[in-house]
Amino acid sequence: MIYLQLFYTFFKIGLFGFGGGYAMLSMIQNEVVTQHHWVSASEFTDIVAISQTTPGPIGINAATYVGFTSTGSVWGSVIATFAVVLPSFILMLTISKFFLKYQKHPVVEAVFKGLRPAIVGLLASAALLLMTSDNFGSPTDDPYSFAISTLLFVATFIGTRRYKLNPIALIIGCGIAGLLLYA
Repeated sequence: MIYLQLFYTFFKIGLFGFGGGYAMLSMIQNEVVTQHHWVSASEFTDIVAISQTTPGPIGINAATYVGFTSTGSVWGSVIATFAVVLPSFILMLTISKFFLKYQKHPVVEAVFKGLRPAIVGLLASAALLLMTSDNFGSPTDDPYSFAISTLLFVATFIGTRRYKLNPIALIIGCGIAGLLLYA
């Protein structure tokens, strides 16, 4: 039964997860943390961290991890990963056949103009969903952890936005900072 639930859940996420893996994060979190309770909020944060540091799309990596942890087997990973990829595969085959022919059509252009802000909204939602006390600590309960987390967040944001630093270097740097500051 869990395998069918995994397939259905990740197929649905893959079908409606426009905007790529980061836009899918809020959907994945809602399904696997809130709806099905397959992982906790802090485990989900770990999934996001692992998914960002390993090769491959974040949505697929998250599906693979959740599939394994929710079933305890490789088959759970295979099913969740296949399910999240299948809708994109089918849609891309279908769309690619017609997109090149109709990409300059006013209706197609209008649809994409409407999708762009929605995708940005999904990305912002994913970011806001991760800004919890599980990830940042609490200013009242654990001010040290909150201050360090906020400092790392701000440094990463500025490093990416203003200085165009490599995200991989920032991830490694923050991991080292966490090791030094929390160990």
